[in-house]
Amino acid sequence: MTSMTSTDGPVPPPANPPTSPSSTQPAERPAASPRATTDGAPPFLLAPFDGRTWRAYGFLWLSLLLAPFAFTYAIFTVSFMAGVAVTVVGLFVAGGVLLGARGWGSTYRRMAVRYLGVEIAEPAPRTPRKGFWRRLGGMLGDATAWRALLYMAVTFPLAIASFVVSTVFLAVALGGMTHWFWSRWLPLQQAGDGTWHRGASFGTDWFVDTPARQLLLVAVGVILLYLWPQVQSMFVGLFRLLAEGLLSPTRASLRVAYAERARAVTVEDADERLRRIERDLHDGTQAHLVAVAMQIGEARELLRDGTDGVDTAELAAVLETAHSSTKDTLAELRELARGIRPPALDAGLAVALETLAARAALPVRVHAVGLDGADLPPSVTAISYFAVAELVANATKHARATGVDVVAGVEPIADAATGAAMRALVLRVHDDGVGGAAVRAPDASGRGSGLAGLTDRLSGVDGTLRVVSPAGGPTVITVTIPLPAPGSRR
Repeated sequence: MTSMTSTDGPVPPPANPPTSPSSTQPAERPAASPRATTDGAPPFLLAPFDGRTWRAYGFLWLSLLLAPFAFTYAIFTVSFMAGVAVTVVGLFVAGGVLLGARGWGSTYRRMAVRYLGVEIAEPAPRTPRKGFWRRLGGMLGDATAWRALLYMAVTFPLAIASFVVSTVFLAVALGGMTHWFWSRWLPLQQAGDGTWHRGASFGTDWFVDTPARQLLLVAVGVILLYLWPQVQSMFVGLFRLLAEGLLSPTRASLRVAYAERARAVTVEDADERLRRIERDLHDGTQAHLVAVAMQIGEARELLRDGTDGVDTAELAAVLETAHSSTKDTLAELRELARGIRPPALDAGLAVALETLAARAALPVRVHAVGLDGADLPPSVTAISYFAVAELVANATKHARATGVDVVAGVEPIADAATGAAMRALVLRVHDDGVGGAAVRAPDASGRGSGLAGLTDRLSGVDGTLRVVSPAGGPTVITVTIPLPAPGSRR
């Protein structure tokens, strides 16, 4: 087992250099992005026959059918709320009507996902507040419902205009392409010079009733057919923008939901750790102390009646057993204390990682740069230490690795929300094992990967975890934890 820590100079390269992407990119949240991702546009020559074009046309049909009802609901909600605002009971009813807009928003969101190929994150579920006035304020101030109402009102004229324009383009294109066939059943029309014609007329004297003119109209129909998807895509793009902007959760609501989830995970992790400590104390340390007490009691019984007749060999064996049990108990207590907070952390994260490497079951090389003067918050140093400990343990148990490299340092990154430059503690754990590591969420039985639990624990400090582990290895796991500005407290 080897460990190597440097606090100055360039970072020595690992034995097998990590192949993961740079972790200086903006940290990504585990939760789904609120913005949509769309399918690529179909090729121009295939656009009129592509399924995405016709699904978009079906979306326009459904939007037109729903638009009058949705617009009526939006107008009624606002009017009803204004009419009953003088009574508290009426406001509660109006709040219930307003919350019904969430259902409309969910319907339009599913339509966009199915027919437009977009992915929009679901808004956070509404949590009723405690207290009469807070509950009323939560109902009337539901941002998700108000944004859905705005979408319903804005898309009413858009649904009519987009459907009419798209349908006219499609109908005229198909009509022009097939005019040569169905024009034989059109009624005769008299031109200004007294001649009779059968076919589409443009003006009073120009009729499409000759082969050349029929061919020209077919060509115009083909042109319009290929223009139809392009024109339709402009209206569909507006629907996409509105759906993404009004039906997706806001950045603030995502941040609140993320913070609530991180807090819940932190509380659960602390509770689980306390339970584990209690279980270890009860099943291990307490049992050893009981055994020591019994052995000391046995020795006391041997000495109760004086030293005459005492089997000194038996007494020495009892005391030796008690002494050995006492040392085992002290060792267990030291391990428990180290599991709560390793004493090496008091000397800094670099020293703690070096100590961890020295106690590992396989060779671990630590390369630390600039951690001593980084002024890391205690919460960051603790979770960083335990994250590296778990990753090294995973490499030992599952990856069949022969060595691990741990690279730790403070690097500049861009804030995911604002794009502003900030500092982050970046830990890269590289092993030469068999690969195949992945973050797997718990299944129906509650079993998942340890990396998923580590991801949840990192969320308590806004940290992220990135895994690059192709089959056959190597595995590079990057932990990125944003740091507060110098002088501020986390």
